[in-house]
Amino acid sequence: MEDARRHYLDQIRYDGVALSPALAAAFAAVPREVFVPDGFHRRDGRLVLPADPEFLPTVYSNDVLVTKMNGDVPISSSSQPSLMAVMIEALDVRPGHRVLEIGAGTGYNAALMATLGAEVTTVDVQEDVADRARAALARAGIDGVRVEHADGYTGGVDGRYDRIIVTVGVAGVSPHWLDRLEPGGLIVAPVEHAGTHPVLVVRPDPVTASVVCPAGFMTAAGPLASRHQHSHPPPAPALGGLAETAPARWGTALEAYAYRDLWYAAGAWHNRATHASIPGREQSFLALLDDSGAAGAVVLPDGAILASGGSAERYTAVATALVDRWWSLGRPPIRAWRVGLALDGPILAPRTWALTKLR
Repeated sequence: MEDARRHYLDQIRYDGVALSPALAAAFAAVPREVFVPDGFHRRDGRLVLPADPEFLPTVYSNDVLVTKMNGDVPISSSSQPSLMAVMIEALDVRPGHRVLEIGAGTGYNAALMATLGAEVTTVDVQEDVADRARAALARAGIDGVRVEHADGYTGGVDGRYDRIIVTVGVAGVSPHWLDRLEPGGLIVAPVEHAGTHPVLVVRPDPVTASVVCPAGFMTAAGPLASRHQHSHPPPAPALGGLAETAPARWGTALEAYAYRDLWYAAGAWHNRATHASIPGREQSFLALLDDSGAAGAVVLPDGAILASGGSAERYTAVATALVDRWWSLGRPPIRAWRVGLALDGPILAPRTWALTKLR
């Protein structure tokens, strides 16, 4: 076990994630394997059991552990540790803070925050998930966490909190969460944007947000997944019939984070931006879908554009204009965006986007 855990913090820090000494100590202290006692599914769908040789090395890797499936669809997991770290650091958890977590998952994230000295209430809409998280926290000897089977939209039992963290992809912020916040409080939540779930830090009065990082999450159910006037199209599972309509424009393809920067900008400027799969390729790509949702244009990391359908020429022109705009503004990073939210149906949804200069 010590061999498996020795390089855990190095893996979390690998992509430049900064860990405070307190959070590093929490990751080192909380035994992640206790929270997946029945095993987990890897990204490729393979089931890994505790008796398997790869169990502990995978548990102490920087990877998501899927713990519940609905057919082929993951519906509960232990998130990627580096993403947990970024979100907890953005939450600015202090000893004595009362924290509400929407989405208990395995309980591991709540355990980390409790180890930082927070009093955590974590809720999950799936009763079996809440039960397993409660049992795992008890096995790990973690105090200071209350697990509730409750609807994340309402936030569960009454109470007021200094911080709220959301660990499931949502379309917007529940007004109930804002009602629960103490003065000076904030919310960290992955809010849908162009088919992904970038993490936002949301502050009230007025309800505005800054973007922390790109991310992808399992999508919530119910009101938290409500469509609104600025909703982007659902991701396209596969776009066929694509042909190159604009050549590569960069000798070196954008690295992953820069490509996500372009992706976010495209979603801020155009409401048909989402992501799409291309047959024969593993990753998903930034896409602009036509009204059918089955055709449009795809922007590749090297700047080439592929398109299909009767509006291929028009969508190629739109995609080219979006890429040109991002490039002409100096390739603004995702963290440069500020988002205004407003009530739209049952949620406060993204309404406006503005670029700011980073310090």
